[in-house]
Amino acid sequence: MRPVLADTNVISDVIHSDPNWEEWSLQKLGDHFDDLLINPIIFAELCCRVSSTDELEEALAPFKLKYQELPREALFLASQAFLIYRQRGGSKPSPLPDFFIGAHAAALEIPILTRDVWRYQTYFPEVELICPD
Repeated sequence: MRPVLADTNVISDVIHSDPNWEEWSLQKLGDHFDDLLINPIIFAELCCRVSSTDELEEALAPFKLKYQELPREALFLASQAFLIYRQRGGSKPSPLPDFFIGAHAAALEIPILTRDVWRYQTYFPEVELICPD
């Protein structure tokens, strides 16, 4: 099977027992077990709700996620998405985390497992999304 980039929200649903999404997210993570990737952006976002990297590593261990740095091509694509966002009236002064995540998937030509569909569809329409119906 090919790799799948697991978005922060899906992992958070499971490790923080989201009452609305835990079941769906757990099922989808299981469907892609051994093929799941995260990157520094996803790792950093997950760190916001823990007290140490050790705590996060322990929470993530059951998922056997593979950690991968962002290639330069992904960084370039993130910057291009940000420029489009600004041209459309976006007010943030720097690229949003989803731009890096979407660009990473685009550069690797792999899907994203996510519940946050809109931004990825808008700025990375070529990326396959594994999302709720």
